[in-house]
Amino acid sequence: MKRTSKGTLGLFIATFIACLLLTATASAQMNMPKPGPEHKKLDYFTGNWTCDGDMKSSPMGPGGKMTMTDDSKWMDGGYFVVIHSQFKSGSMGDGNGIAFLGYDADEKKYTYNEFNSQGEAVVSRGTVDGDAWTWNGDMKPSGKGRFSEKILSPTSYTFKFRCHRMAPTGPRSSTVSARRTNSIQYPVSSAQ
Repeated sequence: MKRTSKGTLGLFIATFIACLLLTATASAQMNMPKPGPEHKKLDYFTGNWTCDGDMKSSPMGPGGKMTMTDDSKWMDGGYFVVIHSQFKSGSMGDGNGIAFLGYDADEKKYTYNEFNSQGEAVVSRGTVDGDAWTWNGDMKPSGKGRFSEKILSPTSYTFKFRCHRMAPTGPRSSTVSARRTNSIQYPVSSAQ
């Protein structure tokens, strides 16, 4: 009659499970997808951007000048561009925000998710057609928005933003038109 100790059997089972986990982890790492050409298009938005714009007077508030700076860099892995923003507006106040640009391969749409110091959370989906980008999304608590960008050069684009929200007296909207310029574009090494 042969006897095995409980310790030897436990060690064998633990070793077997560890080998299975290591094999599964190595297999998953080898099959990780790489960023596609859709992600590469987001490279345009990396760098240090400055913005000067005009907010039109509307039922949502007085108009006025606005300025913004963005520092936009690729997140490690090359799937998302992380945007740190600072903004100043006489009518809306000053603040900052963080946003993430990406691409959803299942929906075949670009993604934009922003959170700012005024309590807004923006979730948008976008498309690109040549040098024109169009974004539609929800801005909580403000309402719905449409953001259109037109690329003018490797370091400049214009945009128009229109926000709609329902109010007790009916729908209200506001429009911002601006131009952004890029002084430094970061290398694409992590997105390739």
